[in-house]
Amino acid sequence: MKKDYRQLLKPEVIGSVSGLALIARVVVDGYLSGLNHSRRLGPGMEFSQYRGYEPGDDMRLLDWKMLARSGRYYIKQSELETNIAVKFILDSSRSMLHEENSLSKMDYVRVLVASLAYLAQNQGDAVGLFALNDRNLHAIYPRVQKQHFNRLLQELIDIKNEGKWPADPRATEKLHDRSHKELIFFITDMYENSTELTDLIKRLKTNRNEVVVVHVMGRDELEFNYKGTVTFEDMETGKRIKVDAKEAKKKYLESLEVMINTTRDTLLANNISYELFKMEDPIGEALQVFLKKRMNLL
Repeated sequence: MKKDYRQLLKPEVIGSVSGLALIARVVVDGYLSGLNHSRRLGPGMEFSQYRGYEPGDDMRLLDWKMLARSGRYYIKQSELETNIAVKFILDSSRSMLHEENSLSKMDYVRVLVASLAYLAQNQGDAVGLFALNDRNLHAIYPRVQKQHFNRLLQELIDIKNEGKWPADPRATEKLHDRSHKELIFFITDMYENSTELTDLIKRLKTNRNEVVVVHVMGRDELEFNYKGTVTFEDMETGKRIKVDAKEAKKKYLESLEVMINTTRDTLLANNISYELFKMEDPIGEALQVFLKKRMNLL
């Protein structure tokens, strides 16, 4: 009987490397088992170059002829392995702590990124992680080695959601390499004071990469499922506002629709993919997006 990963979405499981790795494996294995054929790409592609063996590498990729000739261990890399990096850029502002059904946006994102990174690593891709707010930057540059995955998971767990998105554009200057193929997942709730998030995302796009924006929201945010008089607090500024839910609902939903449509249209006009995810949506849908965008870079 297959395990449903939703049963594992508990803070104590998500908050450990072994627990997060387990969830990622269950998500990916469950998704791939539903495919009619393997989507694995990487080893077996056209040969490109050798690199020295590092602990954690798949022993099956060793070149035994090179070992016999030189007495040293080498890995035979494919074009795909040397040219594609998968980078996750996370909005780690305080608004990502919004919680519904005992699950915060950030915990949902941890599971999402862990699952995508697990699949990417199994495909032979290098994976990297960047998480930003106006107080901290978490940065792990892409690598292929298997032990690197655990380091990425630990960094995911250690992220502290504080403040807001940095207004200074210089804070994001080194987020990607414009000279190589990259698949970039920018994951955020798209709460911005002006256009600081949108402007950054547009700067990420080049002719050599694929950029996917994953807009994460809760059902209550999307449907405004509140009743009576409700006090809302801006998690980033602390500002509070009291509203009558019945009177505010129509105007809120209209404004939300305009924001989502404007964001989607702006990004699509810049050849950037936009995906809206509810916190209850299956992670497998994100894996499908990953495989599709990855194929565009081959």
